[in-house]
Amino acid sequence: MPLDTRLRILLAAMDLFQSKGYGSTSVSDILSRSQANSGSLYHFFPGKQDVLVGVLELYRDGIRQMLLEPAWQGVEDPIDRIFALLARYRLALLESECIYGCPIGSLALELHEPDPPVRELLAQNFTGWTRAIGGCLEDAAERLPRGTDIQGLAEFILTTMEGGVMQARTHRDIAYFDRSIEQLRHHMELLAMCAAAARIRLH
Repeated sequence: MPLDTRLRILLAAMDLFQSKGYGSTSVSDILSRSQANSGSLYHFFPGKQDVLVGVLELYRDGIRQMLLEPAWQGVEDPIDRIFALLARYRLALLESECIYGCPIGSLALELHEPDPPVRELLAQNFTGWTRAIGGCLEDAAERLPRGTDIQGLAEFILTTMEGGVMQARTHRDIAYFDRSIEQLRHHMELLAMCAAAARIRLH
């Protein structure tokens, strides 16, 4: 079934913003990639920023279908799910020879002072990501020390991923990403050891 025109425009813009950046993508680029005419584009999106808003809404609303479900297919353990998601970013880096960047992170860095609606949607996307990770951490609560700041830990995991991706892209070397994730894995193992030791003391 053919994609409707609005979705076709958004998917084309999503791909272009990812590969070229928002600033380097013109409306004519979007028209060419989507094979839509200008009248159709301006019917749905009065300006390029409106396209950006639509793209960010698409990322926000599609996080489970586009990102989480493919990463978590066949993975039941909640901590393994976290690292399976991070492995998706690693695969994207490898397949692109370390050119890939997290779409939301890249836009957040590029748009130095985004208008409030754009900034809010960027924040919502980050919140959706950390909420998903927080759900995994809550499911693995027995492996974390009592009183662990789940929100803070989820945000730390996001920061580790974004920083690892950024360094791997800058150096064109996956080792920078791998070292960041390895340190995160070590941190999670230490938390699990602390939780286990506390349970032993209680008994």
